[in-house]
Amino acid sequence: MKSFSGSLSAAGLALALALAGAPAMAQAPKQAAPAQQSIPLKPASPASIAAAKEILAMKNASAMYASAVPNIVEQTKNALIQSNLNYQKDLGEVAIVVAKNLAGREKEIGDGMAQVYANEFTEQELKDLVTFYKTPLGQKLLTAEPRAIQTSMVYMNQWAQQFAEVVNAEFRSEMRKRGKAI
Repeated sequence: MKSFSGSLSAAGLALALALAGAPAMAQAPKQAAPAQQSIPLKPASPASIAAAKEILAMKNASAMYASAVPNIVEQTKNALIQSNLNYQKDLGEVAIVVAKNLAGREKEIGDGMAQVYANEFTEQELKDLVTFYKTPLGQKLLTAEPRAIQTSMVYMNQWAQQFAEVVNAEFRSEMRKRGKAI
């Protein structure tokens, strides 16, 4: 199995940002949690789900969310400690119990991702993708795509920094035309 965790970095960031809301809710437990918008997913065939799970396994997608449960438990504990300093020791002990009680729940993310894939692709497309990823080119894609995405992101950041200098120079030029030096 080739690692795909690098190319899932953008998705991992999105997941981290989505999960970052957990401590915010923990800080104010007496307030009603904001209604979460549910992603409408249509039922998928068992074969579609199986193919989607196989694709996700080939891409090592589980690396992206493997530590989701302990991370959310830790974030929630830290948020609760901020507003309950007197209970720091207790919250530390409770965090261990909560993490143990909820261990394995991150698999729900993988199941959900498989459902999403099964909604985005037909059963035949998923089977074709599995077949493709088993070819030499598919294996190369699994290996090279993470590096290509990482390098592309570095390039985009460098370009944005350089372009920001051009934009800044344009602002200064236009402001000079108005007799205002900035």
